[in-house]
Amino acid sequence: MKKYRKKVEMLLLWLLIAVLSKAQDGNAGIMDANQKVRSYFQTGTQLMYAIGAIVGLIGAVKVYSKWNAGDHDTGKVAAAWFGSCVFLVVVVTVIKAFFGI
Repeated sequence: MKKYRKKVEMLLLWLLIAVLSKAQDGNAGIMDANQKVRSYFQTGTQLMYAIGAIVGLIGAVKVYSKWNAGDHDTGKVAAAWFGSCVFLVVVVTVIKAFFGI
């Protein structure tokens, strides 16, 4: 019985060593994933600015057409358009500051 106990103890010791060595690789994998996600942020920011520019141009045309048509709610539409453009820039700034990217 002692013979088997020693074998089981050695097996558990090797299993513990294997688990601990894999845990370090897992930590390296998590750090690598963290770096990759952070590297995508700049590209995502540029994409968000590009989409915002397209939507901003469409909004500017909408405000211009309302202004030329003499609609009474032109100021409200212009304020909403300007506010959404400011919001787009502020969101990116806050995310960068909050996550330290």
